[in-house]
Amino acid sequence: MFPEFRDLITKLKTEDAHFARLFDKHNELDQKIKNMEANIELATHTEIEVLKKEKLHIKDELYTLLKKHS
Repeated sequence: MFPEFRDLITKLKTEDAHFARLFDKHNELDQKIKNMEANIELATHTEIEVLKKEKLHIKDELYTLLKKHS
């Protein structure tokens, strides 16, 4: 995610608690969605879509923070 901001992401994960929480939440959602799509965790199509939308919202927020700090 955002390879052009790799160094800034590393910096913000250690210096900005809000950014770090969002980043971790995004990764948790990503893994949960992958598990659901692989039928490792049970979920309906609707539940998966809700999580995808939440993940996208977090990604947008992360991008906004990255642009602000770059």
